Amino acid sequence: MASKAQPISAPAWAHASEPDGETLARSGLKLGHLRMILALEEHGQVSAAASVLNISQPAASRMIADMEALLGAPLCERLPRGVTLTPYGLALARRARTVLLELREVDREIDELRQGKGGSVFLGAVTSPAIELVIPAIKIVREQLPKIEINMQIETSAVLAKELLASRHDFIIARIPDDLNPRLFEARVIGIEKACLIVRRGHPLLTQDSVRLEELHGFDWVLQPSGSLLRRTMEGIFLSHNAPLPDRILNTSSLLLTLVMVAQTDAIAAVSTEVATFLTGRGDPDGSIGILPIEFDIVVQPYSLITVRNRSLSPAAQVLYDHIRNQIR
Repeated sequence: MASKAQPISAPAWAHASEPDGETLARSGLKLGHLRMILALEEHGQVSAAASVLNISQPAASRMIADMEALLGAPLCERLPRGVTLTPYGLALARRARTVLLELREVDREIDELRQGKGGSVFLGAVTSPAIELVIPAIKIVREQLPKIEINMQIETSAVLAKELLASRHDFIIARIPDDLNPRLFEARVIGIEKACLIVRRGHPLLTQDSVRLEELHGFDWVLQPSGSLLRRTMEGIFLSHNAPLPDRILNTSSLLLTLVMVAQTDAIAAVSTEVATFLTGRGDPDGSIGILPIEFDIVVQPYSLITVRNRSLSPAAQVLYDHIRNQIR
């Protein structure tokens, strides 16, 4: 018998319980088959997939052959150093992830109800609505469900949308990226994000009543990575005013690194107005950050409450979702 590969930590979907002999569809596929297709998609090797499922490599190969026979279609293509999923395999993997996630959520909800907890929510948000909408909603929800567990990721829309499709979030507050099919989502537009420029207290430009775009070129900048929405918005403003683009840029999505860089140098950064207001609106004249007075507006594309189409929210996630929506009303 072939020896097993070195153990690999199994993702959450690998732990869904499987009723003995129960099939998922008329095709005869079982939950073990669905775990296998996801392991192949994630690791790209039969040996690694076998390790995740704690079976031998020959058993994994037989399972793949059984799946292909049941479906009448090739699910993966053998390569010199692994496998890649065919379009049939990718379609099965997408459905498998949804099925196994729902089973995991059933186990989680029943366990939390048994323990008297308030449930768990996983969400992602871009910075502005996280401050403006999510935090106030969390305060209200905590009064109703003191034991609710809330997990929130702050990232760019591109990252959050992919995390949502991968079932790592219940819902997000962001924008649907241009490279993803909008038909995969249900989206409710809820607000427009405005941004501003921040600098350190004592920055030479803060002595002016209003700063023109052309005066910003000679300074270092801290911007979100290339391709992000705020970055594209800033570049569009420079181009529309025929002003030279900044050429000394620190690219980072980290707000903490942005603030440290601005506070310790003459760099300029673009951040959401909510972030800047929070940093400077505490009546602290000795604060390290100031908002730069500028002659132009920075308006970013509207953001939305986004879920995956035809995927229901857990009870806890639905409660938080509804309270965020009520913040808008």
